[in-house]
Amino acid sequence: MKNIAFIINPISGSKETQNAKRKLPKLIMQSLDASQWLPNITFTEYAGHAVELAYQYARMGFDAVVAVGGDGTVNEVARGIVKGERSKVKGERITALGIIPMGSGNGFARHLNIPTRPQKAIEMLNHSEPIAVDYGLANGKLFVSTCGTGFDALIADQFAGSNKRGFVTYVQNVLKEAFSYQAQTYHLVGEGWDVTHKAFLITFANANQWGYDAMIAPKASVQDGQMDIMLMSSHAILGSASLALRLFTGSIDDSHFMDTLRAKEVTLFREEKAPFHLDGDPVEMDKDIHIQIVPDGMKVLVEKRF
Repeated sequence: MKNIAFIINPISGSKETQNAKRKLPKLIMQSLDASQWLPNITFTEYAGHAVELAYQYARMGFDAVVAVGGDGTVNEVARGIVKGERSKVKGERITALGIIPMGSGNGFARHLNIPTRPQKAIEMLNHSEPIAVDYGLANGKLFVSTCGTGFDALIADQFAGSNKRGFVTYVQNVLKEAFSYQAQTYHLVGEGWDVTHKAFLITFANANQWGYDAMIAPKASVQDGQMDIMLMSSHAILGSASLALRLFTGSIDDSHFMDTLRAKEVTLFREEKAPFHLDGDPVEMDKDIHIQIVPDGMKVLVEKRF
């Protein structure tokens, strides 16, 4: 028997998703294989609560802690697990991250091919395996999928303050701001290169997408020990239709409006403080930001391959 904890964020996602979460404990008990898993189910009560819970479960030696929510919830649970793993002595049981994607974009889960239907995601846990994956740090703050600055960070900031969630709300915010947004000049210093670039946005990608299957970094891998740095041209609005199509067909990196760099670590210098996001959630950051990838930094439960 393996101990598994489910941390449910009751407020992430749409109203429909929130209602579905109230029924989730029953679905977990019905769909989880009781011969191999001993579940513990907890609802979060405030921002940051998932970090605290995941840390405690990891310190207690749970085999897995499952984030039930969107990318923000996954980020919090991952932070708690990583913190818990750092406090363990060598040889203690490693706690893996599991995901039941019930948020808005669900980017990290989609990258890992975790089913977006809750019942299918729970059933997958019955025949899953832990794999080692990378995570990122931006000035010491953890991200699992992407972080970035520019237009996408502005939209993340507005989306977080919106009363409505979901893809439609996200698109509405994009259309509202896209034609008035002013590109900024950024300075990037990496491993053997030094670049100054006027960009509409810059995304530092550990995984391949923002969410909703919008693949901003189609070739990014969570197991290669590096990030894909996607720089969108300051003239991107001229090709907005083709960029939108490429974003959802996995070919945006072939656009002449995009440049791609790869590195294990990089320092971003900005002219002024501006919105920045970690896994789609806005955060306060200094003008200068050091971003790095931590190779094989945590374990994640995915579909068993063999």
